[in-house]
Amino acid sequence: MQEPTLAARFSAATFIPLISLMVILALESPASAQSPSSPGLAFADPQPRQYQLEARASAIDSRVQSHPEINFLLQSDKGVPMDVQHASVDTRVAPRGKLVIWLMGHNGQLFDRLNSYGLHAIQVHYANRWFSICCQENPVGEHCRGNIRLEAATGEDFSDEVEIPKPDGMMERALQFVKWLAAENPQGGWEFFLSPDGNSLRWEDVIVSGSSHGSTTAARFAKHQKVSRVVAFCGPRDQHQAWQALPSATPPNRYFGFSHVLDGGWTADHYCRSWELIGLHAFGPIVNVDDQAAPFGKTRRLVTDFDVGGDARRAHSSVVPGRSASKNAAGQYDHESVWKYLFTQPVEITGPPVPMDSDCEKNQR
Repeated sequence: MQEPTLAARFSAATFIPLISLMVILALESPASAQSPSSPGLAFADPQPRQYQLEARASAIDSRVQSHPEINFLLQSDKGVPMDVQHASVDTRVAPRGKLVIWLMGHNGQLFDRLNSYGLHAIQVHYANRWFSICCQENPVGEHCRGNIRLEAATGEDFSDEVEIPKPDGMMERALQFVKWLAAENPQGGWEFFLSPDGNSLRWEDVIVSGSSHGSTTAARFAKHQKVSRVVAFCGPRDQHQAWQALPSATPPNRYFGFSHVLDGGWTADHYCRSWELIGLHAFGPIVNVDDQAAPFGKTRRLVTDFDVGGDARRAHSSVVPGRSASKNAAGQYDHESVWKYLFTQPVEITGPPVPMDSDCEKNQR
């Protein structure tokens, strides 16, 4: 199968018993240690290093529970922990004062890069396996999946399809994890992300990000809760849902997306639809990162068309660090500048507005 060019497409884990702390030492500081620092956060670590931490949600908070009716479990039927959460920070790098909450399976290579940019990063365990169980009617209600995503993220009652209490929502699990991190790893400055009363996170200093299913939940959550930034890899999807056009608590210039043009969600217009309904065309055209260098016209919509051998499955996972990503002859990733741009481009600096694309099908019901 011949892969479409951009011009043709657009005319214009390790398991742990309960809690484990791993400290990763390195001999040299990372090359990007000169990242802009936050005026409200500075490290005072006598032995600067990268810290990688793991903890089970059920060990941190006794209120959490399994919800087998939506396959949201604390452990598998073989006793394998399912609620392991991950965090990392590098105290050798000047902190930007931003916390990335990653809504997908842990990606250590991505977290290494986030830390090198001066970002704190956590991955939390939350309800994300309901997709093949709930909202199966045809046609599906236009708010069915969006409401479940919002309940999974907040632990508040937005959907009649599920019952996810606050301790099992992403927001509370992230809060309890950050509290644990502040006590367990004071060198990391995690307390910076807690509100003065300790009852919530400082959400305007939080970047929500994910890939595929996780990127869709991240974007839906940001419609409800103002955050610092959204980074959506291979998403958002939900092509039969209407939430993308709802008013957004998070300004639309803070949403960023990156997809491969052979990804099924791209070829079926799922992603371009979401991007335009969110309003990202107001901040620049779709840019092929393989043809244009950073800062990519300061746009919010990035794609790649590197050769994946016609494999749409590989294309779907190719936009994050990992075995599917593009590499040069020396084995180095080709999209390092893309990943840094997505997480660090100043949100107030944007590209020029462009019209909506008439070739992107918005009505898919």
